[in-house]
Amino acid sequence: MALRWYSTVVESTDHRALARWWGEALGWEAAYESDLEVVLVPPRAAEFSGSLPFHRVPPGMVFVPVEHGKSGKNRLHWDFAPHSSDDRDAEIQRLVDLGARIIDVGEPAESTWTVLADPDGNEFCVLSARDE
Repeated sequence: MALRWYSTVVESTDHRALARWWGEALGWEAAYESDLEVVLVPPRAAEFSGSLPFHRVPPGMVFVPVEHGKSGKNRLHWDFAPHSSDDRDAEIQRLVDLGARIIDVGEPAESTWTVLADPDGNEFCVLSARDE
């Protein structure tokens, strides 16, 4: 038996704004929104939940409000990859245009990923393009 990765919870001083940002960045949809949380799910998530086995349904993202700002480097971050048919540099520029920042966390010069921070400063990576 194994657990299903159900969601990743992200704290923010403006959980609605950060959820909107990630929804735009990923093309995900808000499945639920309140003063206590905003839940984002991949497109067609309702279809997944009915047609995929429980353990294969992809996780969502949940944004919750907190009063304190982010401090320090994340101990956990997301890695995202464009498909090989997509323009990786254009995708990074799109994220920057949306409000992300390219940051340096000490990665090697020859790295095949770019580290960015979302508008709240949460680190994430855009990896090299791939087919799978």
